Amino acid sequence: MNIGSRLAFLRDQRGLTQEELASSLGISRAALSHYEKNRREPDTETLGKVADLFQVSIDYLVGRTSQTNATLDSDVRQFTDELELSDDEILSHFALTIDGRKLTAEEARRFIAFVRAERNMND
Repeated sequence: MNIGSRLAFLRDQRGLTQEELASSLGISRAALSHYEKNRREPDTETLGKVADLFQVSIDYLVGRTSQTNATLDSDVRQFTDELELSDDEILSHFALTIDGRKLTAEEARRFIAFVRAERNMND
């Protein structure tokens, strides 16, 4: 199944019209129709809204899995949204990799410093 057919399937399961779903997503009915007919693909913001509305993962919507329920619960989502990589304890529990090679703790600290410096230059 592709994005369009999964979107139409989920909409039909809920008994929603295209107009109702489009309104819930903040898009036009025509845009939704294009998505369902695979003429266009939704942007990431719209995919996120669809996933949240139907409580499915974006991986399900884009066809990477057939499991609809592979979503993060709200506690896990909040944890990942607020994860602070500069915390040494957090860094010790995760294997951050670049090009398939694990970063050392020092490399991770330099990476974080680089990102901070770049952000300061762009502010």
